[in-house]
Amino acid sequence: MTKQSFLITGASDGIGAVYADRLARRGHNLILVARRADKLAALADQLRRDTGVAVDVIAADLAQPDDLARVEARLRDDDTITGLINNAGIAGETSFAQADPAYLTGMIDLNIVAVTRLSAAIAPRLAAKGAGAIVNITSVTALMPDGFTAVYPASKAYVLAFTEALQVELGAQGVRVQAVLPGITRTPIWDEAQLANIPADMVMDVNDMVDAALAGFDAGEVVTIPALPDMADYDAYIAARAALRPNLSRSRAAPRYL
Repeated sequence: MTKQSFLITGASDGIGAVYADRLARRGHNLILVARRADKLAALADQLRRDTGVAVDVIAADLAQPDDLARVEARLRDDDTITGLINNAGIAGETSFAQADPAYLTGMIDLNIVAVTRLSAAIAPRLAAKGAGAIVNITSVTALMPDGFTAVYPASKAYVLAFTEALQVELGAQGVRVQAVLPGITRTPIWDEAQLANIPADMVMDVNDMVDAALAGFDAGEVVTIPALPDMADYDAYIAARAALRPNLSRSRAAPRYL
């Protein structure tokens, strides 16, 4: 990566905080966004001391319209920001039949609406400049929704499809777009009791996950799956999906329905 200024959401801990550390060590200035002002301030102080980069903080809950609007405005108006890491998100829903509709709405607001609107806020500037980056943190659950709860995988499937579409449009204009699909990663989104019931070889250290994601970015990947040993498997999935395309919209129903 050439030197840029990145805005990172969900930056106070976990994946976002490690992205902040790694990008700062590459010499990039940062704008860190999260709900916890105290944790953001502590991380910003540490990064300034350790790396000497400029670090600004915005305490905001991106599921709240007013807070989201403040961050959108910063992305639209601050020409020094040339990279966006859409990391903020929540999980933790129950079964759908028992779910709290208000919680599900908050999940959609954060996992889908905020990602879309923040990307829309920065994309015109990046496209006009012909440079910059949008990185969206999604999840391997986007590829296997039948194995988890209902809304979280659906929200992450949206982010994956959204990223692929952005790459077609913005990539042609010189903007880098990447989707990162972590598996189970040791972050505060999981508590230790939950992780204790998961085989250790399925849980990735957050530092390893982010380092792999950045290696994928450096290699020019549009989709990065840190745990997947052979990306040829994903390429085969995409090829199979593409093979459906000629027959997905036709003038008549398939014979089996007639």
